[in-house]
Amino acid sequence: MKPFITPYIPVAIALLALASCATTTETDRPTTTAKAAQPMSTAPANTATDPTAVPLPDPAATPPADATASANATPLEGLDNPSAEAATATLDPNALTTSAATAERAAERKMTAADYRSQLARANLTLKMKPKDAQAHLERAKAYSNLKSYKEAQPDYVVALRTMRGNPDVYYNKGVNELMLKQYKAASNDFSGAVKFRPDDKEAFFGRGVAKMQMYQYKAAVSDFTRALAVDSLYADALEYRGISYASYDRKSEARKDLEKAAKLNPEAEKSLRRYGKGSSMVRGGNK
Repeated sequence: MKPFITPYIPVAIALLALASCATTTETDRPTTTAKAAQPMSTAPANTATDPTAVPLPDPAATPPADATASANATPLEGLDNPSAEAATATLDPNALTTSAATAERAAERKMTAADYRSQLARANLTLKMKPKDAQAHLERAKAYSNLKSYKEAQPDYVVALRTMRGNPDVYYNKGVNELMLKQYKAASNDFSGAVKFRPDDKEAFFGRGVAKMQMYQYKAAVSDFTRALAVDSLYADALEYRGISYASYDRKSEARKDLEKAAKLNPEAEKSLRRYGKGSSMVRGGNK
């Protein structure tokens, strides 16, 4: 599972749904770059929204000079701040633990398009009887996201947050949906909300790192991938993306070390090792 916008990297991050939670044993990784939202009925099976499904930025599109002066680079300031809703909220006592949330995401990644449509139908039925049911709005939003109807998911995330401001799952899933819509700063702020309430959520740190990569903030992205690896040192996707980020600002030895380890854990990372672990300058820009 990999993120971003073009053929910059093999399997991108689109929201963290398939392989972003992957470690050594994870094999269900997307193999294409992010696509435009498609009608629900055409969504393929087993493609739950995930940051690693998001295509990474194209190095060719990055300015060779100081990216901070370029429109391609988003200022670093504020990217680690939680969204306004999260900033003033306290943890929901009914929120899932990190381990439970990770298990739930893994189960959702195994669902098919038919399963997501059934989830959508159940949520719609509940909302007919209880229009203000926040959990049903969250479930409908997740179903829309996994069916690649990202714009349709947005209003439900907003409604869910009105009464679930302290629930990290809302922020995480909303962040992934925003990644798919290329709303990278909003995604970064929502992932920040998720880690505020669940500071050991490696996937939320990974998602925020992906959002920063999309904004050409490679050094800041390294920090998030490092925090994800502090939770799980065998998190192959975080190692791979950190290696690519290192390569973007000439940290050649660190890049190769991470990419070699990632390739041992996940053979798909061998592509990134061949491309970004050669020791040459790859991408310049963002927060030098």
